[in-house]
Amino acid sequence: MSFQTAAYLRKATGRAKSDVANKLVSMFLHEVSRKITAKIGFNVADEKYVHAVETEFGGHCCYCGRLLESDRAAVEHPDGMNRFRAGLHIPGNVIVSCKKCNNEKRRDDQLHELTLAKTGWESFLSHDGTKCGEHCKTCAYWKTIWPDEMKAKNLKAARRKILDFRERYEESIELNRKAHNSLRRELDKIYRECQSFATDRIKKAVEAVA
Repeated sequence: MSFQTAAYLRKATGRAKSDVANKLVSMFLHEVSRKITAKIGFNVADEKYVHAVETEFGGHCCYCGRLLESDRAAVEHPDGMNRFRAGLHIPGNVIVSCKKCNNEKRRDDQLHELTLAKTGWESFLSHDGTKCGEHCKTCAYWKTIWPDEMKAKNLKAARRKILDFRERYEESIELNRKAHNSLRRELDKIYRECQSFATDRIKKAVEAVA
């Protein structure tokens, strides 16, 4: 039997505390995002920004270039909104991808330290099959999207397109970049404190009812 039921169930059971902590991380990053967009007087809901995303990517995934559909699209943050990448919901860091690329990119986004590139999204687009081991799941993913002779060229083109788009919003991207180290420190604190609180509070609640 290829499907590992026991391992899958153990993983799901142990995920609860992390889910709570990650939700608090997301809430914090959204609050910081609101403060920054208020400062620059421009946010991702502005009609001008929405039009820019539509014009640049034309209803295609920002990574693989496939046409998007309402049931397989995801709001994408190239600099992931998590405690490792500390990305924000700001102009230049909000575009649209397919759900498959959004999910696959999480492997790079959740790495404490990156080796292929300085950012999670650029690392995701660096898996061309020449830098990783033979069992790299992200390299295997890209093999399902393009044939080998097209892969490196298309990955490079996707990276260039996203870079060009982000350069138009240098003000907000630079504010995010400058705050990165302090954001990482606060995010680590929030994550640890939330997990500790959740563990202690739930233990007390369980003791009170069982």
